[in-house]
Amino acid sequence: MNRRHFLASSSAVLAAASLPACKSKGSAGSGEKKTLTVFTWADYLSEAAKEGFEKAHNCKVVIDTFDSNEAMLAKLESGATGYDVLVPSSYAVQALQRKSMLLPLDHAKLPNLKNVDKDYLSKAVDSKMEVSVPYMMAPTCLCYLQSKVSNPTTSWAMLERADLKGRITLLDDMREVLGAALKLLGHSLNSTDPAQIAAARDVAIRWKANIAKFESEQYKTGIASGEFHLVQGYGSDLIQAGLENEDLSVFVPQEGTAFSCDDMCIPKGAKEIDLAHAFINHLLDAAVSAENMTEIGARCPNSAAYSHLTEDFRGSPVLFPPDQLFAKCEPIGDLGDQLPLWTAEWDKVKTA
Repeated sequence: MNRRHFLASSSAVLAAASLPACKSKGSAGSGEKKTLTVFTWADYLSEAAKEGFEKAHNCKVVIDTFDSNEAMLAKLESGATGYDVLVPSSYAVQALQRKSMLLPLDHAKLPNLKNVDKDYLSKAVDSKMEVSVPYMMAPTCLCYLQSKVSNPTTSWAMLERADLKGRITLLDDMREVLGAALKLLGHSLNSTDPAQIAAARDVAIRWKANIAKFESEQYKTGIASGEFHLVQGYGSDLIQAGLENEDLSVFVPQEGTAFSCDDMCIPKGAKEIDLAHAFINHLLDAAVSAENMTEIGARCPNSAAYSHLTEDFRGSPVLFPPDQLFAKCEPIGDLGDQLPLWTAEWDKVKTA
Protein backbone atom coordinates (compact mmCIF):
# COMPACT_ATOMS: atom_id res chain seq x y z
CA MET A 1 0.00 0.00 0.00
CA ASN A 2 1.61 3.21 -1.12
CA ARG A 3 0.86 6.59 0.43
CA ARG A 4 0.93 9.70 -1.75
CA HIS A 5 0.88 13.45 -1.29
CA PHE A 6 -2.39 15.37 -1.40
CA LEU A 7 -0.57 18.56 -2.45
CA ALA A 8 -3.36 20.85 -1.29
CA SER A 9 -2.02 23.50 1.05
CA SER A 10 -2.70 26.87 2.52
CA SER A 11 -0.41 29.40 4.09
CA ALA A 12 -2.51 29.31 7.26
CA VAL A 13 -2.12 25.57 7.67
CA LEU A 14 1.58 25.58 6.91
CA ALA A 15 2.29 28.54 9.13
CA ALA A 16 0.45 26.94 12.02
CA ALA A 17 2.13 23.60 11.53
CA SER A 18 5.56 25.19 11.48
CA LEU A 19 5.24 26.11 15.15
CA PRO A 20 7.68 23.96 17.14
CA ALA A 21 6.31 21.29 19.42
CA CYS A 22 6.85 21.66 23.15
CA LYS A 23 10.26 20.43 24.14
CA SER A 24 10.73 17.45 26.36
CA LYS A 25 12.29 18.39 29.65
CA GLY A 26 16.02 18.53 29.09
CA SER A 27 15.84 17.04 25.60
CA ALA A 28 16.92 19.90 23.36
CA GLY A 29 19.41 21.15 25.88
CA SER A 30 21.29 17.90 26.17
CA GLY A 31 24.34 17.38 24.02
CA GLU A 32 23.69 13.84 22.85
CA LYS A 33 21.14 13.22 20.13
CA LYS A 34 18.92 10.21 20.55
CA THR A 35 17.57 8.23 17.60
CA LEU A 36 13.92 7.32 17.21
CA THR A 37 13.32 4.54 14.69
CA VAL A 38 9.88 4.40 13.07
CA PHE A 39 8.62 1.41 11.04
CA THR A 40 5.93 2.69 8.69
CA TRP A 41 4.64 2.98 5.13
CA ALA A 42 6.56 4.90 2.48
CA ASP A 43 5.79 8.61 2.02
CA TYR A 44 3.68 8.65 5.16
CA LEU A 45 5.13 11.48 7.24
CA SER A 46 5.59 15.08 6.16
CA GLU A 47 9.06 16.57 6.34
CA ALA A 48 7.70 19.47 8.39
CA ALA A 49 6.28 17.12 11.03
CA LYS A 50 9.48 15.09 11.14
CA GLU A 51 11.86 18.04 11.27
CA GLY A 52 9.74 19.87 13.83
CA PHE A 53 9.95 16.92 16.18
CA GLU A 54 13.69 16.47 15.63
CA LYS A 55 14.34 20.12 16.42
CA ALA A 56 12.11 20.20 19.48
CA HIS A 57 13.56 17.02 20.97
CA ASN A 58 17.17 17.23 19.79
CA CYS A 59 16.90 13.84 18.16
CA LYS A 60 17.08 12.05 14.83
CA VAL A 61 14.04 10.28 13.39
CA VAL A 62 14.96 7.31 11.21
CA ILE A 63 12.28 5.88 8.93
CA ASP A 64 12.20 2.23 7.86
CA THR A 65 9.37 1.17 5.57
CA PHE A 66 7.21 -1.83 4.74
CA ASP A 67 4.82 -2.29 1.80
CA SER A 68 2.22 -4.51 3.45
CA ASN A 69 1.02 -5.34 6.93
CA GLU A 70 1.88 -8.96 6.30
CA ALA A 71 5.50 -8.04 5.48
CA MET A 72 5.69 -5.95 8.65
CA LEU A 73 4.27 -8.76 10.79
CA ALA A 74 6.59 -11.33 9.24
CA LYS A 75 9.64 -9.17 9.88
CA LEU A 76 8.76 -8.59 13.52
CA GLU A 77 7.84 -12.23 14.08
CA SER A 78 11.21 -13.26 12.65
CA GLY A 79 12.89 -11.37 15.47
CA ALA A 80 13.62 -7.96 13.95
CA THR A 81 14.26 -5.38 16.66
CA GLY A 82 15.33 -1.77 16.97
CA TYR A 83 11.98 -0.12 16.30
CA ASP A 84 10.48 2.44 18.66
CA VAL A 85 7.22 3.25 16.85
CA LEU A 86 5.17 1.10 14.48
CA VAL A 87 2.45 2.36 12.11
CA PRO A 88 0.46 -0.72 11.03
CA SER A 89 -3.19 -0.93 10.03
CA SER A 90 -5.67 -1.56 12.81
CA TYR A 91 -6.15 -5.24 12.06
CA ALA A 92 -2.39 -5.74 12.23
CA VAL A 93 -2.35 -3.96 15.59
CA GLN A 94 -4.85 -6.57 16.76
CA ALA A 95 -2.58 -9.34 15.52
CA LEU A 96 0.44 -7.82 17.28
CA GLN A 97 -1.49 -7.41 20.50
CA ARG A 98 -2.76 -10.99 20.31
CA LYS A 99 0.88 -12.08 20.16
CA SER A 100 1.77 -9.81 23.12
CA MET A 101 4.21 -7.78 21.00
CA LEU A 102 3.07 -4.28 22.04
CA LEU A 103 3.61 -2.09 25.08
CA PRO A 104 0.65 -0.43 26.81
CA LEU A 105 0.53 3.31 26.20
CA ASP A 106 1.05 5.73 29.08
CA HIS A 107 -1.79 8.23 28.66
CA ALA A 108 -0.14 10.63 31.10
CA LYS A 109 2.54 11.17 28.44
CA LEU A 110 -0.03 11.71 25.69
CA PRO A 111 -2.02 14.85 26.57
CA ASN A 112 -3.02 15.31 22.92
CA LEU A 113 -5.18 12.19 23.08
CA LYS A 114 -7.95 14.67 23.84
CA ASN A 115 -7.82 15.68 20.16
CA VAL A 116 -8.78 12.25 18.80
CA ASP A 117 -12.18 12.15 17.09
CA LYS A 118 -14.64 10.51 19.51
CA ASP A 119 -16.96 9.42 16.69
CA TYR A 120 -14.10 7.51 15.11
CA LEU A 121 -13.15 5.91 18.42
CA SER A 122 -16.66 4.50 18.74
CA LYS A 123 -15.88 2.08 15.89
CA ALA A 124 -12.11 1.76 16.35
CA VAL A 125 -10.68 -1.65 17.19
CA ASP A 126 -8.80 -0.15 20.16
CA SER A 127 -11.44 2.30 21.31
CA LYS A 128 -9.73 2.94 24.64
CA MET A 129 -6.35 3.50 22.95
CA GLU A 130 -4.72 1.01 25.28
CA VAL A 131 -1.92 0.03 22.87
CA SER A 132 -2.50 2.19 19.79
CA VAL A 133 -3.51 5.66 18.67
CA PRO A 134 -5.12 6.40 15.28
CA TYR A 135 -2.74 8.01 12.80
CA MET A 136 -4.36 8.28 9.36
CA MET A 137 -7.33 6.76 7.61
CA ALA A 138 -8.57 6.67 4.04
CA PRO A 139 -11.15 4.64 2.17
CA THR A 140 -10.69 2.10 -0.56
CA CYS A 141 -12.37 3.61 -3.61
CA LEU A 142 -13.22 3.14 -7.25
CA CYS A 143 -11.90 5.54 -9.86
CA TYR A 144 -12.88 5.82 -13.51
CA LEU A 145 -12.00 7.82 -16.61
CA GLN A 146 -14.97 10.07 -17.32
CA SER A 147 -14.15 10.22 -21.03
CA LYS A 148 -14.24 6.42 -21.32
CA VAL A 149 -17.05 5.37 -18.99
CA SER A 150 -20.63 6.22 -19.91
CA ASN A 151 -23.54 6.15 -17.47
CA PRO A 152 -21.42 5.50 -14.37
CA THR A 153 -22.94 4.46 -11.08
CA THR A 154 -21.44 4.63 -7.60
CA SER A 155 -21.70 0.90 -6.92
CA TRP A 156 -19.21 -1.95 -6.67
CA ALA A 157 -21.36 -3.48 -9.42
CA MET A 158 -19.41 -1.27 -11.86
CA LEU A 159 -16.73 -3.98 -11.75
CA GLU A 160 -18.98 -6.34 -13.72
CA ARG A 161 -19.71 -4.02 -16.64
CA ALA A 162 -19.10 -5.90 -19.88
CA ASP A 163 -18.15 -2.73 -21.77
CA LEU A 164 -15.15 -2.30 -19.45
CA LYS A 165 -13.84 -5.86 -19.79
CA GLY A 166 -10.04 -5.92 -19.80
CA ARG A 167 -9.82 -2.28 -18.71
CA ILE A 168 -10.27 -2.80 -14.98
CA THR A 169 -7.85 -3.54 -12.15
CA LEU A 170 -8.49 -4.86 -8.66
CA LEU A 171 -6.12 -4.58 -5.73
CA ASP A 172 -4.00 -7.68 -5.27
CA ASP A 173 -5.28 -7.95 -1.72
CA MET A 174 -7.53 -10.65 -0.30
CA ARG A 175 -9.13 -8.44 2.35
CA GLU A 176 -9.85 -5.61 -0.08
CA VAL A 177 -11.34 -7.70 -2.90
CA LEU A 178 -13.38 -10.17 -0.87
CA GLY A 179 -14.29 -7.31 1.46
CA ALA A 180 -15.66 -5.27 -1.45
CA ALA A 181 -17.65 -8.28 -2.64
CA LEU A 182 -19.08 -8.72 0.85
CA LYS A 183 -20.14 -5.06 0.95
CA LEU A 184 -21.84 -5.44 -2.44
CA LEU A 185 -23.80 -8.36 -0.98
CA GLY A 186 -24.79 -6.33 2.07
CA HIS A 187 -22.49 -8.04 4.56
CA SER A 188 -19.70 -6.89 6.85
CA LEU A 189 -16.30 -6.89 5.18
CA ASN A 190 -15.06 -8.70 8.29
CA SER A 191 -17.57 -11.55 7.99
CA THR A 192 -16.52 -15.01 9.11
CA ASP A 193 -19.73 -16.69 7.97
CA PRO A 194 -18.69 -19.48 5.56
CA ALA A 195 -21.75 -19.01 3.34
CA GLN A 196 -21.15 -15.28 3.05
CA ILE A 197 -17.47 -15.75 2.26
CA ALA A 198 -18.33 -18.33 -0.40
CA ALA A 199 -20.83 -15.95 -1.98
CA ALA A 200 -18.22 -13.19 -1.97
CA ARG A 201 -15.78 -15.60 -3.61
CA ASP A 202 -18.24 -16.16 -6.44
CA VAL A 203 -18.63 -12.41 -6.95
CA ALA A 204 -14.85 -11.97 -6.96
CA ILE A 205 -14.47 -14.75 -9.53
CA ARG A 206 -16.92 -12.91 -11.81
CA TRP A 207 -14.92 -9.72 -11.30
CA LYS A 208 -11.69 -11.51 -12.08
CA ALA A 209 -13.07 -12.62 -15.45
CA ASN A 210 -13.70 -8.95 -16.27
CA ILE A 211 -10.42 -7.35 -15.19
CA ALA A 212 -7.04 -6.85 -16.81
CA LYS A 213 -5.17 -7.90 -13.67
CA PHE A 214 -4.79 -7.66 -9.93
CA GLU A 215 -2.60 -4.62 -9.30
CA SER A 216 -1.69 -2.74 -6.12
CA GLU A 217 0.92 -0.26 -7.32
CA GLN A 218 0.75 0.67 -11.01
CA TYR A 219 -3.01 1.22 -11.21
CA LYS A 220 -2.44 4.94 -10.62
CA THR A 221 -0.25 5.45 -13.67
CA GLY A 222 -2.32 2.95 -15.64
CA ILE A 223 -5.57 4.84 -15.29
CA ALA A 224 -3.86 8.19 -15.82
CA SER A 225 -2.42 6.95 -19.12
CA GLY A 226 -5.73 5.50 -20.29
CA GLU A 227 -4.55 1.89 -20.13
CA PHE A 228 -7.21 1.22 -17.50
CA HIS A 229 -10.66 2.78 -17.37
CA LEU A 230 -11.78 1.68 -13.90
CA VAL A 231 -9.60 0.78 -10.92
CA GLN A 232 -10.00 -0.19 -7.30
CA GLY A 233 -7.46 1.67 -5.21
CA TYR A 234 -6.55 3.49 -2.04
CA GLY A 235 -8.21 6.84 -1.50
CA SER A 236 -5.05 8.84 -0.90
CA ASP A 237 -3.49 7.50 -4.11
CA LEU A 238 -6.58 8.20 -6.17
CA ILE A 239 -7.13 11.69 -4.78
CA GLN A 240 -3.60 12.56 -5.85
CA ALA A 241 -4.18 11.06 -9.29
CA GLY A 242 -7.41 13.06 -9.60
CA LEU A 243 -5.63 16.31 -8.80
CA GLU A 244 -3.24 15.64 -11.66
CA ASN A 245 -5.90 14.52 -14.15
CA GLU A 246 -9.33 16.16 -14.28
CA ASP A 247 -10.68 13.25 -16.34
CA LEU A 248 -10.59 11.00 -13.28
CA SER A 249 -13.56 10.63 -10.97
CA VAL A 250 -13.03 9.04 -7.55
CA PHE A 251 -15.85 7.82 -5.33
CA VAL A 252 -16.64 5.78 -2.24
CA PRO A 253 -19.01 2.98 -3.36
CA GLN A 254 -22.57 3.40 -2.13
CA GLU A 255 -22.60 0.00 -0.40
CA GLY A 256 -19.69 1.05 1.81
CA THR A 257 -16.02 0.15 1.79
CA ALA A 258 -12.95 -0.39 3.91
CA PHE A 259 -12.22 2.94 5.58
CA SER A 260 -9.09 1.66 7.19
CA CYS A 261 -6.96 3.33 9.78
CA ASP A 262 -3.26 3.01 10.38
CA ASP A 263 -2.31 3.34 14.02
CA MET A 264 0.74 4.33 16.03
CA CYS A 265 1.98 1.88 18.64
CA ILE A 266 5.13 1.02 20.57
CA PRO A 267 6.61 -2.48 20.26
CA LYS A 268 8.01 -4.44 23.14
CA GLY A 269 11.77 -4.03 23.09
CA ALA A 270 11.65 -0.36 22.09
CA LYS A 271 14.68 1.50 23.42
CA GLU A 272 13.28 5.03 23.36
CA ILE A 273 9.92 4.60 25.06
CA ASP A 274 9.63 8.17 26.36
CA LEU A 275 10.69 9.61 23.01
CA ALA A 276 8.19 7.33 21.26
CA HIS A 277 5.38 8.72 23.41
CA ALA A 278 6.57 12.25 22.66
CA PHE A 279 6.55 11.49 18.92
CA ILE A 280 3.00 10.14 19.02
CA ASN A 281 1.88 13.15 21.05
CA HIS A 282 3.58 15.50 18.57
CA LEU A 283 1.68 14.00 15.63
CA LEU A 284 -1.59 14.44 17.54
CA ASP A 285 -1.01 18.19 17.88
CA ALA A 286 -3.79 19.95 15.96
CA ALA A 287 -1.59 22.10 13.71
CA VAL A 288 0.99 19.37 13.11
CA SER A 289 -1.75 16.88 12.29
CA ALA A 290 -3.41 19.26 9.82
CA GLU A 291 -0.18 19.92 7.95
CA ASN A 292 0.64 16.22 7.91
CA MET A 293 -2.83 15.33 6.57
CA THR A 294 -2.59 17.93 3.85
CA GLU A 295 0.80 16.73 2.73
CA ILE A 296 0.17 13.00 2.56
CA GLY A 297 -3.47 13.05 1.46
CA ALA A 298 -5.16 11.07 4.19
CA ARG A 299 -7.46 11.94 7.07
CA CYS A 300 -6.37 11.78 10.66
CA PRO A 301 -9.32 11.33 13.03
CA ASN A 302 -8.23 14.42 14.95
CA SER A 303 -11.17 16.71 15.75
CA ALA A 304 -8.94 19.56 16.88
CA ALA A 305 -7.10 19.55 13.55
CA TYR A 306 -10.16 19.87 11.31
CA SER A 307 -10.46 23.64 11.76
CA HIS A 308 -6.87 24.02 10.50
CA LEU A 309 -7.66 22.35 7.18
CA THR A 310 -8.54 24.12 3.94
CA GLU A 311 -12.15 24.12 2.76
CA ASP A 312 -11.12 22.05 -0.27
CA PHE A 313 -9.65 19.34 1.94
CA ARG A 314 -12.59 19.31 4.34
CA GLY A 315 -14.94 19.22 1.37
CA SER A 316 -13.47 16.03 -0.06
CA PRO A 317 -16.34 13.50 -0.33
CA VAL A 318 -13.71 10.77 -0.35
CA LEU A 319 -11.95 11.65 2.90
CA PHE A 320 -15.05 13.14 4.55
CA PRO A 321 -17.98 11.17 3.09
CA PRO A 322 -21.56 11.98 4.13
CA ASP A 323 -22.54 10.51 7.49
CA GLN A 324 -25.01 8.06 5.93
CA LEU A 325 -22.31 6.63 3.66
CA PHE A 326 -19.58 6.69 6.31
CA ALA A 327 -21.84 4.60 8.54
CA LYS A 328 -21.58 1.81 5.95
CA CYS A 329 -17.77 1.87 5.99
CA GLU A 330 -15.70 -0.32 8.28
CA PRO A 331 -12.12 -0.77 9.39
CA ILE A 332 -10.55 -4.08 8.36
CA GLY A 333 -10.45 -6.31 11.43
CA ASP A 334 -8.17 -9.13 12.48
CA LEU A 335 -9.66 -12.48 11.41
CA GLY A 336 -7.82 -14.43 14.07
CA ASP A 337 -8.33 -18.17 13.74
CA GLN A 338 -10.81 -17.61 10.89
CA LEU A 339 -8.04 -16.49 8.53
CA PRO A 340 -7.74 -19.95 6.88
CA LEU A 341 -11.40 -19.71 5.83
CA TRP A 342 -10.61 -16.54 3.91
CA THR A 343 -7.33 -17.70 2.42
CA ALA A 344 -8.95 -20.90 1.13
CA GLU A 345 -11.62 -18.93 -0.72
CA TRP A 346 -9.09 -16.37 -1.97
CA ASP A 347 -6.97 -19.17 -3.39
CA LYS A 348 -10.01 -20.28 -5.37
CA VAL A 349 -10.39 -16.76 -6.76
CA LYS A 350 -6.76 -16.51 -7.80
CA THR A 351 -6.76 -19.92 -9.50
CA ALA A 352 -10.18 -19.57 -11.18
